[in-house]
Amino acid sequence: MIKVGQLYRQGLEGQLKKGLDKKDNIFILKYSKVSSSAMNDLRKELKRKGAKMLVVRNTIARKTLKDIKLEGIAGLIDGPIAIVYSDSDAVNISKTLAKFVKEHEASQLQGGVLQQSILSAEDVKRLASLPAREVLLSMLLSAIQSPLSSLAYVLSAKTRELLYALKQIADKKKE
Repeated sequence: MIKVGQLYRQGLEGQLKKGLDKKDNIFILKYSKVSSSAMNDLRKELKRKGAKMLVVRNTIARKTLKDIKLEGIAGLIDGPIAIVYSDSDAVNISKTLAKFVKEHEASQLQGGVLQQSILSAEDVKRLASLPAREVLLSMLLSAIQSPLSSLAYVLSAKTRELLYALKQIADKKKE
């Protein structure tokens, strides 16, 4: 006979597997002495950014990570943890988590996974310090446009010089 606890555990494992499977971004947040209202606020903020957060028991998290071939981050699980996962912009999510950790000093980022690469806590902090995706794209666009703008200016300057020289020749012939 299956016990209620086993059903709950299997349901939670299934939900976690479904959530983590083939996700680009997974972050592990260790929290302690954090109020449930603060955790709910974090959950809402992450949801607005396209991420989900699950608070699970360590044994369930380790088993699920092993089942989906992510046992490399199972070592990051220690104490009360929350797993944050998403396919959206990892920089925005890491910024949200870094802000939460700064506001709640008893919590800390343990690390995570970014497109199948394991991240340490320091890597996640560096990721959080990057500009947002839109800013990076605009920086890239300006870097691409800059040489083209310079080339267009140089080419138009040569054309202007030629026109100026032709005008001077025409003015001399009129005299």
